[in-house]
Amino acid sequence: MSTLDPDTLLPNEHVKEAAVRGEITQLHRGNRYADPGDTFEVDGITFEITDVAERTLGEMTDADARREGSPSLEAYKERMVRVHGGNFEWDDDATVVRHQFEQR
Repeated sequence: MSTLDPDTLLPNEHVKEAAVRGEITQLHRGNRYADPGDTFEVDGITFEITDVAERTLGEMTDADARREGSPSLEAYKERMVRVHGGNFEWDDDATVVRHQFEQR
């Protein structure tokens, strides 16, 4: 187990603030950035990685989208295109890594 720099997993201040508020409890990323048991801290709050799993974008559900701060999977898809400046195309077969975490 190791202590992560929160910038490694959480891409920006908005995501960090949403994690602190409990609105974001997981993130899908293109690469694996942590292992279960790893921790990181934001604003004095410690978070622990509870699960890391490789999956495809096509396996994502509305529940996943809500855990990432979007009201639905469709809204999540639209946000990904917007955040990545239109350089992102949803591909159900694309491999991603889900990082789930909890406040401790």
